[in-house]
Amino acid sequence: MRPAFGGIDFGTSNSTVGVIENGRPHLVALEDNNATLPSAIFFNFEDGNTLFGRRAISDYTDSVEGRLMRALKSVLGSSLAHEKTRIQARTLAFTDIIGLFLAHLKARLDSHAGQPVENVVLGRPVRFVDEDDTADADAQSQLEKAARKQGFKHIDFQFEPIAAALDYEHTLSREELALIVDMGGGTSDFSIVRVSPERSTTSDRKGDILANRGIHIGGTDFDRLLSIAHVMPELGYLTPTKDGKRNLPAGYFVDLATWQRINLLYTPKAMLDLRQIRYEAARADLVDRLIEVVEHRFGHALATKVERAKIALTDQNEARVEVALPGAKFSAELTKQGLEDTIRNEVARVTQTVADTLADAGVRPADITAVFLTGGSTAIPMARRSILGLVPDAKVVQGDAFGSVGLGLALDAHRKFG
Repeated sequence: MRPAFGGIDFGTSNSTVGVIENGRPHLVALEDNNATLPSAIFFNFEDGNTLFGRRAISDYTDSVEGRLMRALKSVLGSSLAHEKTRIQARTLAFTDIIGLFLAHLKARLDSHAGQPVENVVLGRPVRFVDEDDTADADAQSQLEKAARKQGFKHIDFQFEPIAAALDYEHTLSREELALIVDMGGGTSDFSIVRVSPERSTTSDRKGDILANRGIHIGGTDFDRLLSIAHVMPELGYLTPTKDGKRNLPAGYFVDLATWQRINLLYTPKAMLDLRQIRYEAARADLVDRLIEVVEHRFGHALATKVERAKIALTDQNEARVEVALPGAKFSAELTKQGLEDTIRNEVARVTQTVADTLADAGVRPADITAVFLTGGSTAIPMARRSILGLVPDAKVVQGDAFGSVGLGLALDAHRKFG
């Protein structure tokens, strides 16, 4: 039996596993018939089970006692990666929790292959960490170690936008100069690549990759900014102290709006701090809402509501975030204009990164024949308009928003291990 191989796209928001079947890339069903698995893990305190994906989110939102973790990829290369968190009687490092999620993906891959899979290509963003090469290298090393602990012996990496380019390339009948745009939950990555049916058969593609760039801005950043600007004020953010000399400390509001930091609020020390903040607050009633949200471990549910509102604003002009806890009943009105005003600076930074990628490649906008879009955040109208405005004459190709990278990683794994 030939050694099996696969490609894993461990994403900030969603993950996929790709394989080659009958010479073509295919995504493995990870949850029922779904090829995408939300990158979520739930430790159920009632029965001791560890759940993944939609089931993890479902149990959490059904108020099962436990601990939900999301956006774990964002901790790689950060100080959080080395920290530990308590899960009932256990204390686990965040990298160990990432390992549990990778083990779940590997189990699905092994089952599909009918044998243990030791060869894998892992996707990685162009930059895990902006402007810090050491931290960026640490992030890849942390991910590799986590994967190796789960039984992968031969591990290679591929930039996620290059993987998306490989997925696009196998659909072509002629050569193109493509701008690959991969905007996911945690990062936005861009590549300029020459693609063609003839080039796809060659083993060395370095000469076809004209430029790569990435920036640590993605969908979860837009969620965070939207929450801080429009939801956190309902919990006391930017309100003054009783003496009017300053506003309440912002840290806990920012943590509550940030997917990977929400669990930091669920500690005795954090609760003591929040009660002190309430004592000092001019609007103690709003801080009471904040305390209620934390006491009910409602942080991830609130972040999910914000994310859904952001998605709704793709097609609607208005959306609402409603909370109906016993001691925290409120709603926050959001608008498409409000979303665009909130994320304008980040979209500008993303667009500048695309412009820099074009400059790095030494090509004119008119030279780009196609723009291949993948990643859920490419659906945000403002981001899409801004990026496509740089290359107005290029053909726009919408790839599988959540599957193109996994499919491309399978193709890369076939080239390296097949």
